[in-house]
Formats: sequence, structure tokens, C-alpha cells
Amino acid sequence: MPPAHSPSAPGSPDPSAPQGAPTAPAGTGTGTSGGGGNDTIDALDGRLIRLLAEEPRIGVLECSRRLQVARGTVQARLDRLQAKGVISGFGPEVDPAAIGYPVTAFATLEISQGQGADVRAHLARVPEVLELHTITGIGDMLVRIVARSNADLQRVIDRVLGFDGIVRSSTAIVLENPVPYRILPLVDQAAAE
Repeated sequence: MPPAHSPSAPGSPDPSAPQGAPTAPAGTGTGTSGGGGNDTIDALDGRLIRLLAEEPRIGVLECSRRLQVARGTVQARLDRLQAKGVISGFGPEVDPAAIGYPVTAFATLEISQGQGADVRAHLARVPEVLELHTITGIGDMLVRIVARSNADLQRVIDRVLGFDGIVRSSTAIVLENPVPYRILPLVDQAAAE
């Protein structure tokens, strides 16, 4: 999220934090307490994640100013959230439509028994495959694909299906995306638990 040139980019050591000093102010918790509820994130983590999602180029120092906590606290929280896999990256979000792929579709695939690894490897080589999930139900895999046009979608589908391990497929074209992929409402809920 913050750029590499930021003087306070996540992951950089905090020279102003005293050695061995506590990093969380009283009452904020670490999100790892026993007992019921969420043991992954707390309210401060939720506020930090929201801030970074809304302003991806913000640095650690500015985060600490906005959240009104020590810079070392922000850095420690970021390090912990990354180590636990809560924050999995700081890369840019790219809209496929903006780079020439406005058509999105979901393909449900049925595969031959024992062919899962080979089908996964095949699909990983298709650039228009944005996501692959193994699923329960009618099919075995759900694939999100993009294309340059409806006509180009046929080419993509042919490439996806061009593997002997795939025995049947069903494709649905996305007409509208009224609730795009989002995570902040879930972060807010998890932080409040």
C-alpha cells in the first residue's frame, strides 16, 4: 500500500521506538486474548486496515498520527497482521475493464477423477483466468475469467476447456457487479467481535 519510497513504509524498523517498550497503549489489546470471540484482529487493527485500504499510499508515521497511537504500535500491528496473513499484500488494485478486458464470466468445470492437479496447472497458464476455486455441488471448480469482448470470450473458453481433464462446463456471463469485491464491512465486523 505505501510506496517503497515512503520514509515510513510498512515493514521498515521504527528507530523512534524504545527497545523492549510495550507497543500497544492501554485498553487497545493485541487481538490475541483467550476467551470467546475473535482472536485475529481488534478495534485498533480494524481502524488501521480501514485507513490503509482507503489511503493505500499513507505511511506508518501518518497512520500513527491519524490513529493517535505511537509509530511503534502501528509498525508492530502491521508486522503482526502480515505475519498472521490478515494483510496479504500492498499491491495496487487493477480493474480488468480498464486494461481492455470488460467482459467477466464464471465457468463451472467438471473434471475427470484424479486430474485436479493437472487441470489446476493448465488453468494457471491462462492469463484470463483471474481466480480458481475448488467447490462442492454440481461442478468441481469455479473459474472467474475475463475477455476483451463477448466474441473474445469464446476464445478464452476454448482455451480453458482445451484440456482433456475437463469433461463438462457451464459458463455464466456477468451482466452487472452491484456489490464489487469488498472486505471492509467484514473487517469492521471482525474487529467489533
